[in-house]
Amino acid sequence: MTDSREEKWIAAAREGDQGAFEELVLLYEKRVLALTQRMCGNPEDAAEAAQEAFLAAWQGLKNFRGDSSFSTWLYRLSSNACVDLLRREGRRQAAVSLDGEDLNLDIPSPIPSPQEEAERRELREQIEAGLRALPPEYREVLVLREMQQLRYDEIAHVLELDVGTVKSRISRGRKRLRSFLLEQGNFSPPPPSKETGKGGRS
Repeated sequence: MTDSREEKWIAAAREGDQGAFEELVLLYEKRVLALTQRMCGNPEDAAEAAQEAFLAAWQGLKNFRGDSSFSTWLYRLSSNACVDLLRREGRRQAAVSLDGEDLNLDIPSPIPSPQEEAERRELREQIEAGLRALPPEYREVLVLREMQQLRYDEIAHVLELDVGTVKSRISRGRKRLRSFLLEQGNFSPPPPSKETGKGGRS
C-alpha cells in the first residue's frame, strides 16, 4: 500500500521536484535492481536497464495517472527496459534461481553440507539453463511471479496483458521448465494431486 510519504514524493516529482524523485529512487532501487538482474542475467546489463527504467519513470511521471500502483508501473518500465536491452544486444539470457511454488523443487536446508551445496548449485545451473531456453514471454512472467511475488493482476498491469493470458503463459512456462528439468534428471515428477488421487474429490 502506498503510504503518505510516497504519495507526497510522487505528487512533488510530477511537478518536477528532483529531490522527491530521488527519494522514490532510493525507495525502489533495490527491488528494481533485483528484477533487472534476474531478467538480464548480469550486473552490468541490470544496472543499465534499471537506469533506463528510472529515466523513463522521471520522463513519464506527468502521464502517471495512478490507475495502478507506482510500484507496478515502475515494474512495467523495468521489464520493458530489460526486454529492449536484450533485443538490442541480440541476447536472450537470464540467470535466475527459481524456487518455484508449483515446480516441486527440493530445496536443501539453509546450512547445507558440501554435497548438498554441490547438488543445489547443479540444480540452480539447470534451472538457469531451462529459463534461458524459454521464449522471453514465458521467462518474463515466471520471473515476475516466482521471484517478485507479484499477483496475476499485477503482472497483467506490468506487461499490459489480460489476466487470462498471464495465467496461460505462467502455466505453459512452468510446464516447459519442468519438462526441461525432467530431461536433465534433476527434477522429480510431482505427486498425484488431491483431485486425481485415490479418494480425492473432483
